[in-house]
Amino acid sequence: MRIELFAGTSGGLALWMFSAFVVTFAVTRVIVRMIRAGRGPFRDTSVGDVHVHHHVYGIFLILAAGAGEFVYRPGSPWVQVLAAVFGAGAALTLDEFALWLHLDDVYWAREGRKSVDAVLVAAVIGAFLVLGARPFDDAASDGRIAFAITIAANLALSWVAIVKGKIASGLIGIVLPLIALVAAVRLAKPSSPWARSRYRPGSRRLARAETRFRRNRWDSIKDLLAGAPSERRI
Repeated sequence: MRIELFAGTSGGLALWMFSAFVVTFAVTRVIVRMIRAGRGPFRDTSVGDVHVHHHVYGIFLILAAGAGEFVYRPGSPWVQVLAAVFGAGAALTLDEFALWLHLDDVYWAREGRKSVDAVLVAAVIGAFLVLGARPFDDAASDGRIAFAITIAANLALSWVAIVKGKIASGLIGIVLPLIALVAAVRLAKPSSPWARSRYRPGSRRLARAETRFRRNRWDSIKDLLAGAPSERRI
């Protein structure tokens, strides 16, 4: 895998997407926390009795950006505008990832942390794309067989990481294979399918996994970014 700072046009467009993604997520979280606290001029948007969640706006932005790119194939500066619109739409949509995963309004509940996880994963992947990460370029230049073997091995490592309950590491590992490798060889989370099938109840390995994956500093960081979870829903 090669990482080249702002590699060509794709790296420049990735920077537009990434910047719009980060800014939109930050502004959105500030606004929803103000709404939750009852401060400021912002209020929930409703159509009749229906609460319109902000991921709806995100979906429309993503659709508009995709249609604009595929139909018109615009040059500069409109291609940069579409990249920013796509990044903003992705942030609005992933910020409510837990809602469309659970099909329930769990934004402020403990399950709502999945939205923060999704945003952080997307942000890390976006940052590597901005830096010009191209995980399969070297293998592609070595021929089709090497390319296929590299992709298969990388996807296998990512799959093992995900089955071990390390979804973020598995997804990031698609872009940065070393992350997937480390996650795949280390202990699984005790609630993961891997642990349930391979770690016997009362075993030393299960005890080590339970100790390692207790609440950690990342939970505090997510609470700082998104607000502490509760059972209150908006």
